[in-house]
This record gives sequence, structure tokens and C-alpha cells, in this order.
Amino acid sequence: MIKVKICGIRRLEDALAAAEAGADFIGLVFVPGRPRRLAIDEARTIVDGLQASADDAPEVVGLFADQPLDEVNDTIRACRLDRAQLCGAESIDFCRKTEAGVIKVLHVAGGQSEETVIADLAERVSAYGEAGHLVTLDRLVAGIPGGTGERFDWTVAEEMSRRGHSFLLAGGLRPENVAEAIARVKPWGVDVSTGVETDGKKDPEKIRDFVRSARQL
Repeated sequence: MIKVKICGIRRLEDALAAAEAGADFIGLVFVPGRPRRLAIDEARTIVDGLQASADDAPEVVGLFADQPLDEVNDTIRACRLDRAQLCGAESIDFCRKTEAGVIKVLHVAGGQSEETVIADLAERVSAYGEAGHLVTLDRLVAGIPGGTGERFDWTVAEEMSRRGHSFLLAGGLRPENVAEAIARVKPWGVDVSTGVETDGKKDPEKIRDFVRSARQL
């Protein structure tokens, strides 16, 4: 079954809506300067409430980007995170020293030939995958680490899937297009944040619709 991650959770009620909808992961942002960034106390409130209220709670993923290893690991311990999603230029060695399972975000660049993009991306996906890390493919937008909310060329992701690579697909997904994306790309999972929001806030109905569409329910 396709895995679903609801990212950019900022309130306990949003986490509970994701859990009720059947999401496998929720994402909490700890990247400096990002609008959905949480303080440690805010994150702990969400994690504590989720684990107390949901019998089969989604895994909790913390998002970081080019932050010191000590800061990442301190946050993992303080918030009892299941995984760390590393959205910057973190090396395989950095991932290895991270005290939680790693989801490494690889950004797909535009403005180059498709062959060049695919060759470079395949090499990086293989390297992180062989090191035992999950990979997320997202669009590269200059100056924005982590989720961009913008779609990249799915043809590139289709080729990664055809070559046998396992990854989460992110970038520009919504309840209206996630089923098409899955049918075309055949990813291991999908990751959404902006696409399940209304006026900048998580929308429980959109979360339910997204999970339902992703799983063709």
C-alpha cells in the first residue's frame, strides 16, 4: 500500500486529523526561517498528544536543513522523533550519525537536459538508498530548503521508478492530482503539505481526501 506523509503539522488537531485519515507519517518542521517551524515545546505537545490519543499513531518525522548534527540529534531526543528528514546538502556520513531513521530529500533541478538530470539523480538516489536511507524527490527552488509546494517534471521520477529506485514523491501534490501522480510515477510514498491547506492552515477534509485519493478508496 502506498505510504502517505502529511507534512508541516503545526497543531495537535492537525496531527490527529492525519492519524484519523490513515497517514503513515506526519512531518514537523524545525528548519530556521521556515513559516511552519515549531519550537521544541510545541513539537513535544503534538507528539505527546498524538501518542496518547491515537492507538496506531503515524511515525513522527522532524525536518531539518543543513543544521548542526548536535542540534538535530538533541531535537530527535527531546521530541522523541521516529525519523529525521534532511532537506539540505547533508552527506551520507551525516545521515549515518543521525540518531533516527533518515529520509533524505533530493531536489530535482530544472534548466538542464532530461538525460543530465536523470543521470545525476540516479547516482544520488542509489548512494543514499544503498546506505539504508529513504529518499524524497522534490523540486529544486533556489533559497528554499525542504518542501517547495511546486511540482517538478514527473518524467524524471517515472524514470527513477522504472530503474527500480524507491522514493517518496513530493512537490505540488493535491487531492486532485495525487492519484494521477501515483499511477504515472509509482512511488513508494507521497508527501504533501501545502496541498492539504486552506488559507495557510491544514484542512481536515483535504487531508482525508488526499489519503483517500492516494489509496484509491
